[in-house]
Amino acid sequence: MKAEIITIGDEILIGQIIDTNSSWLGQELGKMGISVVHRASVSDQQLHIKQALNDATKRADIIIMTGGLGPTKDDVTKHTLANYFGSELILNDEVLEWVSKIFRMRKLPMIDSNRNQAMVPANCDVLFNSSGTAPGMWFDVDGKIFISMPGVPFEMKAIFEEHCVMRLQKRFNLPAIIHRTIQTCSIGESFLAKKIEDLENNLPKHIKLAYLPNVGQVRLRFSGYHSNQEILKAEMDTIIANLYERIGEYIFGEEDDSLQKVVGILLKGKEKTLATAESCTGGYLAHLITSVPGSSNYYQGSVISYANEIKINELNVSPETLKTVGAVSEDCVKQMAEGVRKKLNTDYAISTSGIAGPDGGSAEKPIGTVWIAVSSKTQTIAQQFNMGDNRERTIHRTALQGLDMLRKMLLEE
Repeated sequence: MKAEIITIGDEILIGQIIDTNSSWLGQELGKMGISVVHRASVSDQQLHIKQALNDATKRADIIIMTGGLGPTKDDVTKHTLANYFGSELILNDEVLEWVSKIFRMRKLPMIDSNRNQAMVPANCDVLFNSSGTAPGMWFDVDGKIFISMPGVPFEMKAIFEEHCVMRLQKRFNLPAIIHRTIQTCSIGESFLAKKIEDLENNLPKHIKLAYLPNVGQVRLRFSGYHSNQEILKAEMDTIIANLYERIGEYIFGEEDDSLQKVVGILLKGKEKTLATAESCTGGYLAHLITSVPGSSNYYQGSVISYANEIKINELNVSPETLKTVGAVSEDCVKQMAEGVRKKLNTDYAISTSGIAGPDGGSAEKPIGTVWIAVSSKTQTIAQQFNMGDNRERTIHRTALQGLDMLRKMLLEE
């Protein structure tokens, strides 16, 4: 079963807002066994919307539209659909009562433009909007399904989950589909592919593997389609088990897991605490850690020791170390990690120091050179990396690498 997603609105085309609706819908449709074969964005003009619909019907069985259903004159989707399907707009009493109730609750007058939200094409099935005033619309024409929903993400999601999922499942004989996502880090995409090459080559034809690289991480997404869900689940479980045997040291989680979340779970489970000392990452590592709800249970704080004076005065880094081997060195990051761990009285600490660029590098220490240390009460380890010549990516990669080094230490200890 094939679907196309059409987002309507000039604000998307000019980059004023980011289209998150298509991404969310693509994931939800994929879970149902519906393949998205095309995505399009068009302006708030009837001609463009009609052309997009004509094109979509040649490619897809299900056409899903979001946007253009507001109360203002620039929102023309509803009028366009009525014209496209040879219908007229009529007043829906149920929607009118709901819209009126919302305005009564807010103690606001309901003007004509708001009342017009209850006008819908006569030949559509109304998809009630429990989160807003603009209803969704469902058209079943010539064996194809057309769905129109508001562009406001939380309204669109509510309509799709409350009405569309069940109706689509009843309307079409959908296959069983399973997606499994494995999160890896500390290894590049090409090296990862080499390690699992034979496993990938021997996948059943109905199971596909996609590599989804990001800064410092690679997601492996397995997608399987089958008429029998139990058989597919058993096959997928076997593949994932083999994957763990092959590259388990690089796997930190599954699905939507993040490194900072996984590290937090380990720390909380062991009732251990963490501090950080950051130079080149400038607080980004602390930001990732504290982005996890409940991180106050294990994270104590950070010393942003960008200047050497802070390293000396706050972290007890030896002036001699800075003079002889410099701030970007094994000795310095070890002393930083041990210093912040003792200063904040924690069980573990991570420290970072490097040359993020675009200047400051040398032949001995080129741009992208980074040292990271992780310290516990029994050991302190440090590793050197070259993170490349992009400042932003170097900062991001360094923070993730520090978290992964701590993750491995927590598992070992």
